[in-house]
Amino acid sequence: MKRTGVALSIYALAAYLFLHLPLLILSIFSFNQSRFTVWEGFSLRWYAAALHDSQLTEAASNSLIIAIFATAAATIIGTLAAYGLWKRSSPALSGSLYLSLVTPEIVTGISLLAFYQWIFRFLRVQLGMHTVILAHVSFSIAFVVIVVLARLRSMDRQLEEAALDLGANEWQAFRHVTLPVIRPGVVAAALLAFTVSFDDYVITSLVAGVNSETLPMVIYAIARRGANPVLNAISAMIVIGFGALILISERLRAR
Repeated sequence: MKRTGVALSIYALAAYLFLHLPLLILSIFSFNQSRFTVWEGFSLRWYAAALHDSQLTEAASNSLIIAIFATAAATIIGTLAAYGLWKRSSPALSGSLYLSLVTPEIVTGISLLAFYQWIFRFLRVQLGMHTVILAHVSFSIAFVVIVVLARLRSMDRQLEEAALDLGANEWQAFRHVTLPVIRPGVVAAALLAFTVSFDDYVITSLVAGVNSETLPMVIYAIARRGANPVLNAISAMIVIGFGALILISERLRAR
C-alpha cells in the first residue's frame, strides 16, 4: 500500500512537471538580460519593451474589450438558459451543449464566417470587433451553462418552492432565493468565459476585421517571425494573470 502511494505521488509529480515545467522555464527566461536562452543576468527590459509596444498594447486593449462584452452577454444568456434547463429538464438540449465543446475550433470559425458573410451580404456590414464579440458569445455560452447548471443541480428545489408559497412571484423567487445560492457558480462561469474569450485564436482569426486584432493574433504573428524575448514577458503575464483567475473560479465553483 505504501509503495502504491509513493508510485502515485511520483506519477502525479511527473505529470505536473510535464504540464507546467515549460511555463516555468518561459517565466524564468522572461527576466533574462539576454535575447537568447543563455542566462546573462536578471532584467525587466523585456517587460518594459512589451508594455511600450504600441501593437501589443492595442491588441491587449482589443482583447480586454472583446472579453468583457462577450463575458457579460454570455453570462446573462447562459445563466438564464441553465435556469430554464433546470426548471424544465431536457436531456436532448443538455446533451447538445457539449457539441460546441467537442467541435473543432476551425470548423466553428469557418461556419461562423460563412454565416456572417451570408448575413452581412444583406446588411452591408463588415467584419470587425462586433463579429468577434458575437463569435465569442456563441462559444462561451456553453461553458457558462454547464458550470451554472451544475450549481443549480446541487441546490434544494424546496427553497424556491417555499418562496413561491410565501407569496413571491417567479422573478422574485429567482432574484432573492435562487440567484444568491448560485452566485458563486455564476461568478466562476463568468471568469471561465473571460479566460476562454481572451485566449481564443483560431475562431477570432477567422472572424476578425482589419482593425480588430487581438493579443493572441499579434503574439502568433510575432512568433512566426522568430524567437522574441518580448513574447516571454507577455506570455508570463498572461499565464500568471489567468492562472489566478482559474484558481479563483475553481474555488468559487467548489463553494
